[in-house]
Amino acid sequence: MKLSELTETTDVVAATSSRLAKIGALAQLLERAEPDELPALVGLLLASPRQGRLGVGWRGLSTLDVIHADESTLTIADVDTSLDALAAASGAGSNAQRAALLEDLASRATAAEWDFVARAMLGELRTGALGGVLTDAIARASGRPVADVRRAAMLTGDLGETAVLALTGTADDLSAVGLRVGRPVLPMLAATAASATAALEITGRASVEYKLDGARIQVHRHGDDVAVYTRSLADITHRVPEIVDIVRALPARDLILDGETLSLDEDGGPRPFQQTMSRFGADVARDLVLRPWFFDLLHVDGRDLLDEPLSTRLTELDRIAGEWRMPGIVTAESDAAEQLSREALAAGHEGVLVKAIDSPYAAGRRGKSWVKVKPVLTFDLVVLAAEWGSGRRRGWLSNLHLGALDPTGEFGEPGGFVMVGKTFKGLTDELLHWQTETFPQYESAHSAHAVHLRPALVVEIAIDGVQQSPRYPGGLALRFARVKGYRPDKTPADADTIQTLRGLLRG
Repeated sequence: MKLSELTETTDVVAATSSRLAKIGALAQLLERAEPDELPALVGLLLASPRQGRLGVGWRGLSTLDVIHADESTLTIADVDTSLDALAAASGAGSNAQRAALLEDLASRATAAEWDFVARAMLGELRTGALGGVLTDAIARASGRPVADVRRAAMLTGDLGETAVLALTGTADDLSAVGLRVGRPVLPMLAATAASATAALEITGRASVEYKLDGARIQVHRHGDDVAVYTRSLADITHRVPEIVDIVRALPARDLILDGETLSLDEDGGPRPFQQTMSRFGADVARDLVLRPWFFDLLHVDGRDLLDEPLSTRLTELDRIAGEWRMPGIVTAESDAAEQLSREALAAGHEGVLVKAIDSPYAAGRRGKSWVKVKPVLTFDLVVLAAEWGSGRRRGWLSNLHLGALDPTGEFGEPGGFVMVGKTFKGLTDELLHWQTETFPQYESAHSAHAVHLRPALVVEIAIDGVQQSPRYPGGLALRFARVKGYRPDKTPADADTIQTLRGLLRG
C-alpha cells in the first residue's frame, strides 16, 4: 500500500465530524491493506508507531532542510523500515545517524506525506481517529462483532495485533483471545463522584478501598519470572526490583495483579507522586523504595478471573496478597464508606475508590462500576502554552495555558484540545525550573510573552469547579485551578475531555 493512500484517507477523516463517516473511510483503507502492513498502518493512524520510542523530537524534525519528492513513491513498508532504523539507532553517533535517516525519509516523501509522517512520529495527528473509532473501523472491515474486536484489543493491549486477527483470522481466532500471563492488558478505569455516599448510590453494595496518589502497576508472574508494567503498559521490571521480589514470594505460580505503588517517607506517609515516578525513569534509585498495594487479581494458577464478580476476585486476592492488599471494606452503608474515606485522607492519601461488588473486570473501559472519590476535583489536562513570569518569576516559564481533550471535534478540531483556563498556582521553584528547561523541547511557536507547545505534556490540576465563560471556546473556565503535579505516566489521549468538564456545569 502506498503512503499516499493513508494520507488521503486521514484527510477525509479529519474533514468530517461524523463518527460513522470516519469509521467508513478507515474501514475501506484497512480492507485494502496487506496483512503484514496492518500493524504499521494502525500504529501510524494512532500516531503511535509500533516501534515505540524513536528518539525523535520536534526540534530534530523542524531543523531538517530537504527538498521533498514531487511524486508519491513511498509505501507503508518503506516508512516502517525507516522507523525500525530510527528506533534501533543508539550509542555514539546515534544523533547523526537519526538525522541522516530522517533526511532520507523526508526527501523520498512528498510535502504532504512528510507532514503526516512527522506528526505521526510526534503523536499529534488530530484526525479524530482515536482508538475507539479505529476499533470500530476494524470491526466493520472484518465483519466481526464490535464487542469481540473491542475485547480482543483490551486483552492484547495492541490494536495492530487485533487488526491482524480480525482481518486475517477466523471468528474463533478472535473470540479465543484471552488473558496471557506476560502480556499486559489495558487497565480498568473509574468514573468520579463527589462523595463516598454519592458513589454508593451508583454502585450499590461495594468494596470501598483507599485511593492512593501513586502509580498504577500491573504485575505478571509465571514461576520465578516476574514482569511489572505501568498504566500505559510500559515494561519497568528492571527498575523496580523490590516489587519483583515481593511478588515472587507470593503463594502462587501464575499471577496477574492490578495495583498501585508509591514510596513512603520516614513516618510511613506517602511521598509526592513525582518522587514515585522518578523511580520509573531511573535504573538505580535504591534510596527511594517502592511499596506495592494490590487491589485486583485477574489470573491465578491457570484460572482467568476477568469475568468473575469482584467478590470472587477479592476472595482470591486476600488469600494471595496478604499484607500487600489495598486497605478496604465491603459495605452498602454510607456511614461506613464515609468513615473509610476520612481514614484514607487522614493517612495522607487521595480518597477512596468505590467498586460494585458484583462487577467483572472491564479492561480498558471507564464505566460506573468503579467510582473514585476525592475531596478536591482533579483533572488531567494538557499544557498548550506557558507565559514568561514577572517579578520573582522573571526568566522562568510560569503561567500555564490548559487544554481539555475534544475527541469529537464539538468545539474545534476532532482529537484536538480546547483551552479551559490558565494557572500559575501550585508551581514550586523546582517545577518552574523544570518547565523552563523542558518546555522548549516541545515548542511549536513562541512570542515575546509565551512559548506555545505541541500537546504532549499532561498535568494534574485541582479545581473547585467550573463556571460559564465566553472567553474560551468550550464555554467554560476553571475555578481556582492549581497544579498538583505532572503526569509522565499519561499521554494526551488520557486527558479529561471538555465534555466531562461541561458536565460539571450541569451538576
